[in-house]
Amino acid sequence: MTKRVVLAYSGGLDTSVAVRWMIEEWGVEVACVLVNVGQDGDSSENLADIKRRAMAAGAIDCVLVDARDEMAEEFCAPAIFANARYEGKYPLVSALSRPVIVRHLVDQARKFDAQAVAHGCTGKGNDQVRFEVGTHALAPDLEVLAPARNWGMTRADSVDYAEKWDIPIKATKEKIYSIDENLWGRAIECGAMEDPWVAPPDEPYTLTRVTNLEPVEMTVSFRGGLPVAVDGRESSLGDLIQELNSRAGATGFGRLDMVENRRVGIKSREVYECPAALAIIAAHADLEDLVLERDLHHEKARLESRWSELVYDGMWFSPLKEALDAFMADTQRHVTGDVRVRFEAPGLMRIVGRRSPVALYDYGLATYDAADTFRHADSEGFVKIYGLGVKTWAARQGAKNATPPAS
Repeated sequence: MTKRVVLAYSGGLDTSVAVRWMIEEWGVEVACVLVNVGQDGDSSENLADIKRRAMAAGAIDCVLVDARDEMAEEFCAPAIFANARYEGKYPLVSALSRPVIVRHLVDQARKFDAQAVAHGCTGKGNDQVRFEVGTHALAPDLEVLAPARNWGMTRADSVDYAEKWDIPIKATKEKIYSIDENLWGRAIECGAMEDPWVAPPDEPYTLTRVTNLEPVEMTVSFRGGLPVAVDGRESSLGDLIQELNSRAGATGFGRLDMVENRRVGIKSREVYECPAALAIIAAHADLEDLVLERDLHHEKARLESRWSELVYDGMWFSPLKEALDAFMADTQRHVTGDVRVRFEAPGLMRIVGRRSPVALYDYGLATYDAADTFRHADSEGFVKIYGLGVKTWAARQGAKNATPPAS
């Protein structure tokens, strides 16, 4: 019986070549699963065309799965709760979509009675970890194949291979960017951007092309930690993300150019465009400043980076990530209110106002005007007791009382 493999298919160069390469080199049957996590916007190819490409490469079938709402509600939502940005910058664009794809990859492997799943990741990237660790967490019996780790081809070689087998791809040797897109943003690498000194070309950008030079101000409303409306118009989370991608991106906001530390131990120059993700996280974190109690706020900030690392490192389906999810969700009970944001070309965003019916900001306590209700006299005893330990140390062991070193 011929071995059957279900491939996580994107329609890009690597996965298109992987279909034919596995057939020719390993003698397997390949079924593709294309999971729509929001990559079907105006800047993307038609998903039906991508399916035809998979069939042209030799796949026995290509299943299309619409997971856009799933991506928004089950994956972007927890990332918003956690203000998730790996190394304080990257809002986990690709890292968030991989567990969505893995979930459906395993599901389709069962439906196709496959013995293995496969991905198109190379040996130096993060996604191989995310696909394989995620698959092992959900289906430890399935074998995971990685043809791109075995074939030894450069991206230029892969273009030649696709031409040899008449696989209709868009990548060329001149325009050889690798682009991963989903609802939360776009990740762009390869080509000229592999030199961290070279400015990224404008060509691969789509979400953040400046088409509006006028300032844009909007109010984002949150309920229970999630954005639910823009300028009073309620919508689903997925639709709201798309609206912010469009409106904020039109001012040029949302580009990231960074050198990040990959899980495999190398530094990589990465370019992202993610206007909605960055705007929502900034607005959400600002609202938390207004409503979270001090110790809870500080502890949450400390754990946010750990949550982001786990997701970046492919540990979405892990006990620690699950436990941190519960903590993050509990902190969001009172994160309700409005945040006013202003976007100005080229690529600037400022938060200009925030309000909440459960704000912990008390004007009477904060003001220095006549409305001041703070009991200033109470501070004298507080400060004395607060500094008592340091005062005692200074008197007994401080620098002026230190014993000089022996000569």
